[in-house]
Amino acid sequence: MTKTVLILCTGNACRSQMAEALVNHELGPAIRAISAGTHPGSKVAQGAIEALHLASIPTAGLSPKNVDAVLHEPIDLVVTVCDNAKETCPIFPRPIPALHMPFHDPHGEPLESFIQVRDEIRAKLLPEIRERLA
Repeated sequence: MTKTVLILCTGNACRSQMAEALVNHELGPAIRAISAGTHPGSKVAQGAIEALHLASIPTAGLSPKNVDAVLHEPIDLVVTVCDNAKETCPIFPRPIPALHMPFHDPHGEPLESFIQVRDEIRAKLLPEIRERLA
């Protein structure tokens, strides 16, 4: 049975989008990731898309979403990847295990920053999600 992880950040434009794509590519289909933001931006950061493409990670379907749009999903784990999202994390209709693992926000920085954050998410967050949902 597929487990679902919700990855939350503020803008849902960089870190959470990269984490969603990485989880779905590397841990799917056993684990499915969705991402959302507490105050989502209008589009996924181009640096995030480029960093994912450089690692041959598919980006089709990635778009910022408000957390309200995913509250009906059968979520098994909530991961906050920024301190602001942790502080404003919504109250879910039922208790859901949560993990807070903040990553640097590369928004507005050179592509190298996005690549570094992508690699940190892959190295630190993916093993933690795998362990918690295996």
